[in-house]
Amino acid sequence: MRRVIIFLASVGYVGYIPVASGTFGSIVAIPLFFWFDALRAASVPLYVITFAAIVAAACWIAGKAEEFLREHDSHKIVIDEVAGYLAATLFLSPTWSHVLWAFFIFRAFDVLKPFPANYIDENFPGGYGVTLDDVVSGLYTNLAMRLLIAIVGV
Repeated sequence: MRRVIIFLASVGYVGYIPVASGTFGSIVAIPLFFWFDALRAASVPLYVITFAAIVAAACWIAGKAEEFLREHDSHKIVIDEVAGYLAATLFLSPTWSHVLWAFFIFRAFDVLKPFPANYIDENFPGGYGVTLDDVVSGLYTNLAMRLLIAIVGV
């Protein structure tokens, strides 16, 4: 069980990359954006339910991984970046422009942690704090993307 949790939390051990593991975790999420959009084309309700299930699973997995690693919000845990990037691209068209803009904006918000992401990161226990701050940063990214699309036509 421990190995499976660590494997999932680190997204196939990507979290073990010694530098910028969160950035690499976000890169791993990019192909999921394309798969996720295909799911949206098939069924919007299933798309939304799947997103919610991914976030819930990421919270649980990150929490268990914290217990195993004995480290709060370990850099080895990058499943939260996957959930956050999927929030960043939720209901966006999967163009390469959107992929790249969302990636860079999400990374900035993930580092800056605008309120309430910073509050969640500091005050929510276990996997909830690890994951939900990234989801909030992803939702901020999603709003920023919609503004960019509306104003500049990205």
